Amino acid sequence: METGKEYDVQITEISRQGDGIARVQGFVIFVKEGKVGQNAKVRVTNVGSRFATAELVQ
Repeated sequence: METGKEYDVQITEISRQGDGIARVQGFVIFVKEGKVGQNAKVRVTNVGSRFATAELVQ
């Protein structure tokens, strides 16, 4: 998982803050403005030790 990389993901749930949650090889990605059931291309904006954040790619 690297900052700036793009991934095709499926958003499976919503976080308490309202972001979509997807997983890539078990690693959690919070997707800003993601909706449950959405298949999307996302760009990683920040990588932490336990999760990453990403934005939708238009």
